[in-house]
Formats: sequence, C-alpha cells, structure tokens
Amino acid sequence: MKNILLIKLSALGDVIHALPVSYAIKETYPDAKLTWVVEPQSQEIVEMNPCVDEIITFYKKDFKTFRGFWRNLIPFRREIQDEKYDVVLDLQGLFKSAAIAFFAKSKLKIGTCDMREGSDKISKRIVGEHSAGHVVDRYLDSARAIGCKVDEVKFPLIIPDEVEIETKELLASEGVQIDNPYVVFVVGASWATKRWKAEYFVAMSEWLYDNRVTPVLVGSGTIDSFIANQVYDAMEVPPVNLVGRLNLKQLAFTLENARLVIGADTGPTHLAVALETRTIMLMGATNPRRTGSYDQQENIMLVDRPCKICMKKICPKQADCLERITPEMVQRKIMEMR
Repeated sequence: MKNILLIKLSALGDVIHALPVSYAIKETYPDAKLTWVVEPQSQEIVEMNPCVDEIITFYKKDFKTFRGFWRNLIPFRREIQDEKYDVVLDLQGLFKSAAIAFFAKSKLKIGTCDMREGSDKISKRIVGEHSAGHVVDRYLDSARAIGCKVDEVKFPLIIPDEVEIETKELLASEGVQIDNPYVVFVVGASWATKRWKAEYFVAMSEWLYDNRVTPVLVGSGTIDSFIANQVYDAMEVPPVNLVGRLNLKQLAFTLENARLVIGADTGPTHLAVALETRTIMLMGATNPRRTGSYDQQENIMLVDRPCKICMKKICPKQADCLERITPEMVQRKIMEMR
C-alpha cells in the first residue's frame, strides 16, 4: 500500500474515533501516503494528526443548492481524482461519503459494518469480529481488512507549540494558571437526552471551589452558551466560561492539562479521552459499549433508568434523561478516582 484515501467527514466525536485507523495504517505501511477527506468543522483535529500526509476539505454547504452543486462538483472531483489510490476507506458510510468514494480512482473501496444510504453499493461492507463492539474497534476492523496490524490502539494527536502558548495566555487572562488544578465541564451536547442540568453544573462548581479547584466550562453553539450563562448567572463566584472562545486546537490543550473532564457522550468529551485525560462520561440514551469512553469504561456513569440506551435524541416520555445522575454521585465518583 503506497497511497491511501480515508474518508471521515464529521462529526467531531466520529472523527476522533477514526484516529486509531490512521495510526494502524502508518504502523503497517510507514511509507504510505495517507490522505484524509474531512469537513471544515473537524479539520483542526486531522491537522494535529501526525499520521496524515494530506488533507482534502469537503465543504458540504457548497453543494446544498443546485447551482452550488454544479459549480463545485468538477473542481472537487478533480481534486479527488488528482491521484490514484491503492485503497479508499469510507469510514463515514453515508451518501455524501459514498459520492466521494465513487469519484476516487481506486479498484479497492472498503467500508465499515455500519454502511447506510446506499454507501455499501460503492464500498465493500466489512463485518469484522468487533461489529457489535465499540465504534473504534469497528473502524479498526476495516483497517485489518486491508492488512493493517493493530498491535496497539493509539489516538495520534500533537498539539502545536504556538497553540500551547496562546492557550496558556487565554487561561491566564481568566485567572487559570496551567499548573494549578482545574476541572473542565463539557456543558452541552447536540442531543437533548445527553445534556446535564445547569443547576447540577452549579452544584459541582461550588463543590470544586470548596476543594480549591477551578471549574472551567467549554462547549460551542447557542445551546451550550445558554447553559453556560445559566451556570454563570447562578453563582456568586462564577466558573471560568470558555464556551465559544476556543478553537479545536486550543480546546485540546485545555482538556489535556485538566485534572479531570466531565461531560456527556459528545465530541469534546471524546477528545479528552483521546488525550488520555481522566474523564467521567455521563451517559443515558446512548450505548457505552458502542460510544463510551474507549479506554476509560470504568469512569462511565450510566443513568439508572429502565429505558436507558434508547438512542433517542429527545425523550418520548418527556423525562430528563440524566437527571438521576446527581452531583453527589459524581462527587463520590471523583473521590473514588483519587
């Protein structure tokens, strides 16, 4: 294998889960050129991956209108077809990734066990021994299908020196010295069933301050900002609010240097796990076996409900999915981890 195209476009957590495939490729084929196709919102993660030699950015929004589709199709197809690949790995398994795989010049096109939207018509579905296991291992089954040895599972990420400097300055401007203990709260998630109550973050922040540890809030988007503002406004001494203020590289540095990260089954929490930071993942609607903290399963807190792992974005019973995981329970968990 000399030239390999890997397609994993989004979302953030999924891109992070695909990182070990790139390590397995380079471990087995160190001289191979690895090109990764990714969407802009997750590109900075791929940029920190030393196993990737070239990045092709797929601007999905440019293809949403009829006019935009025809204006951008030929230039993008030309970029994809600029080289001939020994293999194409479609780890996305959706129509949009199948279209990219279709245009790529390669006789061998490999998918995963979770191919949807007709993507299995373009790339061969791989049902390996881990097809019922964690998504990381499902992706690695596809790497094994092209001859990759998987002696160890690694998430290759290197944070640039300049990012360390600028992030330290940002944290210092908020009163956070990198050598002093701080805990990061990932305050939001795309699914309503994955979000912890703002008042619970308030209780946890007060408890941390009582223990001389600084709480730091991270996240992005309107919902995360709303939750963070609720927490901020409810406290006499508010936590450090970095929601919407960090790019992915700065977020990575912030997570890597935290004493602990607490969050739901969502991208930034998975990033903390990939960086080997101690992480408590709060789970309810999703399956820990499939998308829980990959090598920190013992730090997962799964809600005690008969309807858990329902895979619903919004609870049909109108219940607060994670409400039963209380701050006191998380505090006991932290004490056990010491």
